Amino acid sequence: MVSQEQRRRQLAREKFLRQQQRRTDARRKARMRNAVIASALGVVLIGSLALYTTGVLKEDEKTNAGAEVTESSSPASPLPDPCKKPAAGKVKSETWKKEPAMTIDKSAAYTMKLATTCGDIDIDLKTSAAPHTVNSFDFLAGKGYFDHTKCHRLTTNGIYVLQCGDPTGSGSGGPGYTIPDENLKDKSLKGNVYPAGTVAMANTGQADSGGSQFFLVYQDSQLPPSYTPFGTVSKSGMTVLKKIAAAGESTGAGDGAPNATVVINKATVTKS
Repeated sequence: MVSQEQRRRQLAREKFLRQQQRRTDARRKARMRNAVIASALGVVLIGSLALYTTGVLKEDEKTNAGAEVTESSSPASPLPDPCKKPAAGKVKSETWKKEPAMTIDKSAAYTMKLATTCGDIDIDLKTSAAPHTVNSFDFLAGKGYFDHTKCHRLTTNGIYVLQCGDPTGSGSGGPGYTIPDENLKDKSLKGNVYPAGTVAMANTGQADSGGSQFFLVYQDSQLPPSYTPFGTVSKSGMTVLKKIAAAGESTGAGDGAPNATVVINKATVTKS
């Protein structure tokens, strides 16, 4: 017959093993999450390997590596949608076979305004450091490519980004062409951290695979320097991003569609 002390020790061992397994799973998911930020061509490496889909980011994980998840934990109820109804209009589906010809002035300053249902997000573009990327956004915005598109992904665990730029809203859409990686040694990227306010390109995990999808970092996020940083969000734009992030994402696991209805009513690139 098993004594109470033996039973107590058995239960303690079982609890320890469960905790170790959870921590092992957490570390495994964190490694997968940090592997890539798949996007553009539908190879949502990070999203898929972690939890959701697409491109810029990564993430799943309900806790950081080594943290314990209680068996009774459950997703919190989503907060009210802080955004307005989208403007009338349809998403365009046009694509192009080749990267657009260089038409911007590489020595000039450019800004991009994302007029969203949650507020305006103004971005200073890094023209000289990422000319192909800025030129592509100038071209696509001029074609109305981003107008009426949803920002389809929000990550709230491990990395903290809002991902946009896919007319299909699925994480697999793109303009039909790809652009080269640029500015991967930007002085702002220290210790493999993309600081809050960074705007960077999503990709498939392969070199030079960026298309139209991009992500906006609302809190410092540790990522490998593989995603072209091409802009910086204004102070007022950061307020909008944090409002979107505060509403959470749809899965309750840290990687899903934003609960806020984030639609880009119009994107405009302007030469200063």
